[in-house]
Amino acid sequence: MSCASSLDRTVGRTEVVRSSLHPVFSKVFTLDYYFEEVQKLRFEVYDTHGPSSLSCQEDDFLGGMECTLGQLTSSLPRHKGALPMPVSMAVTGPRDPASSSENTPCVTHSILMSTLRISAGSTQCCMCAPMGADSWTHVWTCMSGYTRLQGRPKIVAQKKVTRALLLKFGRNAGKSTITVIAEDISGNNGYVELSFRARKLDDKDLFSKSDPFLELYRINDDQSEQLVYRTEVVKNDLSPTWQPFKVSLNSLCSCEASRPLKGLVWDYDSRGKHDFIGEFSTTFEEMQKAFGEDQAQWDCVNSKYKQKKRNYKNSGVVILADLKLYRVYSFLDYVMGGCQIHFTVAIDFTASNGDPRNSCSLHYINPFQPNEYLQALVAVGEICQDYDSDKRLSALGFGARIPPKYEVSHDFAINFNPEDDECEGIQGVVEAYQNCLPRVQLYGPTNVAPIISKVARTAAAEEHTREASQYYILLILTDGVVTDMADTREAIVRASHLPMSIIIVGVGNADFTDMQVLDGDDGVLRSPRGEPALRDIVQFVPFRELKSASPAALAKSVLAEVPRQLVEYYSHKELPPRDLGAHA
Repeated sequence: MSCASSLDRTVGRTEVVRSSLHPVFSKVFTLDYYFEEVQKLRFEVYDTHGPSSLSCQEDDFLGGMECTLGQLTSSLPRHKGALPMPVSMAVTGPRDPASSSENTPCVTHSILMSTLRISAGSTQCCMCAPMGADSWTHVWTCMSGYTRLQGRPKIVAQKKVTRALLLKFGRNAGKSTITVIAEDISGNNGYVELSFRARKLDDKDLFSKSDPFLELYRINDDQSEQLVYRTEVVKNDLSPTWQPFKVSLNSLCSCEASRPLKGLVWDYDSRGKHDFIGEFSTTFEEMQKAFGEDQAQWDCVNSKYKQKKRNYKNSGVVILADLKLYRVYSFLDYVMGGCQIHFTVAIDFTASNGDPRNSCSLHYINPFQPNEYLQALVAVGEICQDYDSDKRLSALGFGARIPPKYEVSHDFAINFNPEDDECEGIQGVVEAYQNCLPRVQLYGPTNVAPIISKVARTAAAEEHTREASQYYILLILTDGVVTDMADTREAIVRASHLPMSIIIVGVGNADFTDMQVLDGDDGVLRSPRGEPALRDIVQFVPFRELKSASPAALAKSVLAEVPRQLVEYYSHKELPPRDLGAHA
């Protein structure tokens, strides 16, 4: 398949493995796993034609596999409770680090995810896929219909599933298969940053020096080897220094410090036939101890040379240059530690909404049925106000002529108090909205960059406190595609560096296709100048797709990405929750 349907959500892509028919992918994907509902998964493999393509349509489809997350995890350990269970995935095959960039496609995991609820825990998956030359995997999620499951998972630490890759219409893709390994990763919230270098590696090239790269493997209970990370290639250097990398403790050692690890060093070959330089064995426990004593180095040994050469010592030395251990905090850690969430709503008052006095208008106040603006506002606002201690919510409008001069404004307070745009709770916002409608003239255009910039200025002031104290959510309700798209992209990219998330709800029946570019699910959003967003902070939801859903379902869909975005921001800034003692 070239791309997902409108209900599918891309979860992620692996790195590209070049010139290999049996690629091993180091990328790991973590998914929430729910026991009571079915999460459909689709894994798709492509042969890529370019290093930076973002669309499946640009690459050759090599085959796909569909299953459910329950099929991958039905043998995993059972846990008490009913909390979300994180699941991680990786793709495995031969070793090739030609590209280690996560932004370059290689194998596609498509996850069609209704929600599958299991007991509390987490799961990790890996994949092997014999296939074409430069391949990649991509993951989508679909919130479509689900089936309730019965029964309990069996108790096994890890499960491996191998399936044939299928082409369109169910035809086999030759003898190609893909292997997915699911593993429980619950109960851990730490990761480690490692930096390796080497000294005096063997020279495998005739007319130049070796092009070394390092692979780090975890040894599983069944003695199989699981690729944890593959470094970049350092060209023409026998004493390379590889870039630091971060990996979860679960991926590294299954949270067992004494679990055996293996490092392999290779001389890169563009045809995929890499020359083996040597290997070393260690554990995370040994890494920590040796690094603390400034003795973290291992002989890189080639067993064939050791058997043949009498005076052989090693093929070089691998050195652990740096080791940093981090705790990963959750959304609840920050909220319970005192982080307040400040909610701002921005309402579209452009003329395209129709005359509010007309029952066909999107702003028509029906005494028996709230309009779409009010439905979205109440559903989201009632949840957000619970995370704000003073329950005061900012309410802004844009695209209207406002009194007293009736000049067009794109960031006015709907309570008409420019000194204090906050309202008392969600009911205060509703009342301000209803009182505002007869006092303004709906006009245009649909410019949202001024409001994004206004909230961003407040968030920027909060950033300077260097505390996880205040996070900002901006809910934009609009009936059409924004007219200042370039300025909006620029404002969003700047805001991605701040403690801020943006939710855009499209009301009415307009064509919102162009709005999807603001949601970074299909690639990194860039400003008109080409600057990439630091984080994906925008969630776009067409209201008509959720019109018949309950307020709880609407709020869940709209706010789904906020916890991750908040944690990503504070993790990037290396800011812990403010009051861990009170949380404990």
